[in-house]
Amino acid sequence: MKRTLFRLASFLLVIVLLSACQTYQQQGNKAMQHWKNGETTLAAEELGKLAEKNVKSNDHIIWNLEYATALRSNNSPQRSLEIFQLAEDKIDEYENKAQVSISREVGAAVSNQANLPYRGRSYDKIMLNTYKALNYWQIHEHHKTRVEIFRAYQRQQDAVEENKRAIEKAQEEEQTIKEKESIAKAREDDAFQNQINTIKSNLENLKPYADYVNPFTVFLNGLYFLYHSEGPADWERSRKSFEQLLALSSENTYIKQELDRVAKKANNLTFHPITYVIFETGSAPIREQIRIDIPIIISKVSYVGAAFPKLAFQEDYHYNLLVNAGNEVVPTQPIASMDSIVGQAFKKELPIIVTKTLISTIVKATAAYLANEAADEAGTFVALFTRIGTAVAQAAVNIADLRTWTTLPKEFQYCPVPTPADGRLTLTTPDGTQSVELTVNPDSFHFIHVRSINRTSNLIVTHHNLL
Repeated sequence: MKRTLFRLASFLLVIVLLSACQTYQQQGNKAMQHWKNGETTLAAEELGKLAEKNVKSNDHIIWNLEYATALRSNNSPQRSLEIFQLAEDKIDEYENKAQVSISREVGAAVSNQANLPYRGRSYDKIMLNTYKALNYWQIHEHHKTRVEIFRAYQRQQDAVEENKRAIEKAQEEEQTIKEKESIAKAREDDAFQNQINTIKSNLENLKPYADYVNPFTVFLNGLYFLYHSEGPADWERSRKSFEQLLALSSENTYIKQELDRVAKKANNLTFHPITYVIFETGSAPIREQIRIDIPIIISKVSYVGAAFPKLAFQEDYHYNLLVNAGNEVVPTQPIASMDSIVGQAFKKELPIIVTKTLISTIVKATAAYLANEAADEAGTFVALFTRIGTAVAQAAVNIADLRTWTTLPKEFQYCPVPTPADGRLTLTTPDGTQSVELTVNPDSFHFIHVRSINRTSNLIVTHHNLL
């Protein structure tokens, strides 16, 4: 009897401990509300507190990514670099570890995948180094800008192999558990597959990019080596980048202008100073939770549902930005869709999510079965209490991993304009509700960065010399 009660108490205690903490979204509610309201200073303050609070938690990386992005929007490039570096150091630490902690994997199997460390997705790592490059460029540390651009490109190359290894690892985990026949049964179930297909239903019409290629990173590579080349090899790198970008974003009519400028540079020809307006608009997809029934029947188990993430695209954004320079009004045009980048990565990750969630569901169902079986030996009252307890406990830990970098934009856009002779530019949203005037040196090349979180938030503008 004592052994039976000990098994029962142990199971319930583990479940309570693993489900007691607030989820990522619950922790970030206040900060994200400030962000959506365009209150980027308050958002940064709250995100800073979360980053500090989670310095030793599984969410260390994601909170630092959010915090560093908010700092960028507050025109604090140096501090943003420091926080991005903290995130990158932790990412590198995880990547350098030979194997995942078994105890962490077991804990996640009993509870949920959100209890594993957030290691950074491939597009996170690419954008991290891309933003670091922008920060270094803003403070005119050009050699470090070059280094970060190379790192971002290397991240793109590494991503394909990382995804392959992750799929293989998930498949190996599935083969090692004794309940693998139950997982195979679930995969073959038509109702289950139809529900999984609903997760992918909003991913079919996304703009296709090559595997893990971020066109904004490609653009930045071309632009940097156009204006900071150290010789013909750099001009050739710039040319190839803009040619690749033209293939990725063929609807953008400005890219051919960059190729013309590269040709002029290579032939020692000059051209009029250019002002580049980079427009980050809207918000990247968030992850929402949906519950799907797993077709696994285990006697005496009350709950076998599973929670899965689904992408939710954010449609509150300005479609472009109008730039008035020298009495000419031109719109920004898209370079890169984070919807597509995140969506394609999610689509590739989904088989891994399904496998790990099925494993977790089987383990929890088996544990509940054993607890209920042990409770039957202890009497009717204990059995009833245990059935209710295991059902509630499984529901409590049935939580999908919804962690994702939410302060990224929905879209990157740009337009190049000849720096106006009077040095005056006006930036206006299409609906005319937001407008910013600024003055630049008429004889210089400029980089103007504009962030719009949604249609009601103010435009956030930073400006620095391109050279």
